[in-house]
Amino acid sequence: MKIVIADDYQDCVRHLDAFKQLEGHDVTVYHDTLTDLDALSERFKAAEALVLIRERTPITAALLKRLPNLKVISQTGGGAAHVDIPACRHHGITVMTGTGSPYAAAELTWGLVLAAMRHIPAEVENLKAGRWQRTLGTGLKGRTLGIFGYGKIGSLVACYGQAFEMKVLVWGREGTLQRASDAGIEVAQTQADLFQRADVLSLHLRLNDETRGIVSAESLAQMKPTSLLVNTSRAQLVAPGTLEQALKAGQPGQAAVDVFDAEPLLADSLLELPNLVATPHLGYVEKDSYELYFGDAFSNLLAYINGQPINNLAS
Repeated sequence: MKIVIADDYQDCVRHLDAFKQLEGHDVTVYHDTLTDLDALSERFKAAEALVLIRERTPITAALLKRLPNLKVISQTGGGAAHVDIPACRHHGITVMTGTGSPYAAAELTWGLVLAAMRHIPAEVENLKAGRWQRTLGTGLKGRTLGIFGYGKIGSLVACYGQAFEMKVLVWGREGTLQRASDAGIEVAQTQADLFQRADVLSLHLRLNDETRGIVSAESLAQMKPTSLLVNTSRAQLVAPGTLEQALKAGQPGQAAVDVFDAEPLLADSLLELPNLVATPHLGYVEKDSYELYFGDAFSNLLAYINGQPINNLAS
């Protein structure tokens, strides 16, 4: 089968143990993201199968019309919001999803918390430039960790906060509030209460019509000038343009983000702000996670080839 793997930025997929599953197939791997419809159509035109890395390339109805050879899409991870499922169904294209793990994203989240609160990136650069101790960091013990969304990742981050002897405060949908309450964690009175009280506020919501832009300019203005906003979930949870404006206004005092409206992001005025720590969407980009994600995606693809497709969203 002619298989195309898109958006492998680091050229790492071919070096995974899981890649051995595709021996005997015609596999092409690309290392960049295309957005132009004509260019995408040309790149994917011979593909019978696409293996997609998370949400890096949207698969639209317009694109699918130009891919007459495409039979199956195997998605890494469990989400496929970037794939037009009705259009796939119309064209008879099978769409399969796998599983993921919350640990890598939760660990990166905590790394960003420590990096921002203790000014680690800035002090690394200071030391390399011959400057000694130029900032004064902030400790975590006794401070309030706000968790917006107490799911698999949010609950892990809450545990990390407790290990650092932080007070944990949670807000979210009804299921979130019940899970937090069952775990003995304090629930905020309102979303505003969460934003007002948190010294570190970490977003862990799924992106959908209800949560898109749920963090408004008003929400950010409610945060303390000494507080930190962390977003390793989705950039679109924050209303467009509001984070940069809020950081310039000093509420919150800092932000640490791993996700952006347009990716890959190579230049943006947001990145120039001194009170921002940013990473290039590394949450799930870790060896064990990749073996899990791609292992599932390749196993699902082989099941399809063998006439036993599973987890078909387009059925």
